[in-house]
Amino acid sequence: MSKPKITYDPSSFDASAVEVRPAATVMLIDDRPDLHVLLVHRTARAVFAPDSWVFPGGRVDPEDHLADFDRLCRGLSDARASEILGVERGGLAWWIAACRETLEEAGVLLASSPVGPEVVAQLRQRVCEDETVFADLLLEHDIALDVTAIEEVARFITPPGPPRRFDARFLVALAPPDQEPSHDAGEIVNWEWVRPQDALDRWSGGEIEMMSPTVRMVACLARFETAEAVMDIARRRLAYQRVRVDDPEGAYRVLLPGEPGYETADLEVESGWIRLWIPPDRGDERPDSEERPD
Repeated sequence: MSKPKITYDPSSFDASAVEVRPAATVMLIDDRPDLHVLLVHRTARAVFAPDSWVFPGGRVDPEDHLADFDRLCRGLSDARASEILGVERGGLAWWIAACRETLEEAGVLLASSPVGPEVVAQLRQRVCEDETVFADLLLEHDIALDVTAIEEVARFITPPGPPRRFDARFLVALAPPDQEPSHDAGEIVNWEWVRPQDALDRWSGGEIEMMSPTVRMVACLARFETAEAVMDIARRRLAYQRVRVDDPEGAYRVLLPGEPGYETADLEVESGWIRLWIPPDRGDERPDSEERPD
């Protein structure tokens, strides 16, 4: 794998002054008939990640922090969600942001019960016009989010340097069986269900652009054969493991737990932690090297 391309001028801004914004992104997975993941293609005109294939996602906005999460979210309390993420309160805001962005960018609503395509389309149009109304729209239509079906599996923090920095949580969910993605030809100009290994091959061959964290998470998915196998590991909420990098002669090999060379690879190159790794046959045993990102 080649090194990510630098697409900014580091002399044009003060990197230390760049705000690190909270973000959430969702890997929608499905068996078609083997494991596929949904990638959406950002327009070349986008300020952030132009012309890149990414997972649906974006910033966690103030409006995502509800006064009463229980009115909208089913199956997971804010206290438990906050504990999972390691934040004091408001953890469910990341789940809400992930669902909002998935609706806006991919036309898919991760609801607790089936919602008709006409309603989904109407909600999407309203959210595209004003994303701050997402929660109010769901409450108005008596639609709840089944947040137990969406698992947090990774965290990546953009290193100092780029003009936009994010502290992004990656979540994974099964695609709703009664919905098909779509794009709006605005910020998102295409979408595709793709086998994880095929996406990696196309990226390494220069056919498509993917951001560094996207590549890392696609590589995680490539280790699984079925969507349910992914969700089984995700539901275990294994201990975070740090992404490591081996860079012999500029090869820039990103290594995940269990891969040859992982134990001796460099920890300081990537600010990424993942739960989506395949443990040895020891049940849910946590490794001695468990590390919690700050």
